[in-house]
Amino acid sequence: MRCCVWLWLVIFGAMCAAAQRGAEGSVPGEQFLGTWTGTWEGSGSGTLELTLEKDKSGALGGTVSVAREPTYKASLKTVSFDGKKMTARYDVPPDEGGQVILAASFDGNTASGTWSLRDKANDSEVASGTWTVTRK
Repeated sequence: MRCCVWLWLVIFGAMCAAAQRGAEGSVPGEQFLGTWTGTWEGSGSGTLELTLEKDKSGALGGTVSVAREPTYKASLKTVSFDGKKMTARYDVPPDEGGQVILAASFDGNTASGTWSLRDKANDSEVASGTWTVTRK
């Protein structure tokens, strides 16, 4: 009987250790890495492509390509997830006088949310709207 109890304790301990190692290796939002394409609306409309990836250090990052006049591609400055909710920021090229804040909720292979273009000099909102994407 003692042997059986010790065996179960060893098995349980090994399972707990493996579960802890698996949780430590994952980054919040890691399941949403990849390329997402869709549309944006607000003061105008167009298409966008959002790419979420990990950098060399394992932190979340990525790029966003926006079709408008002019079309641009920007690197995400920050990306964070709280469960299925994402917040990201990027500077608008070419002069980078504005910053876009993206907020979204992910659900399977789709995501939707809001965007806000802010003047970096005084943090006032210049424009805003909505966006939706689907995993590519």
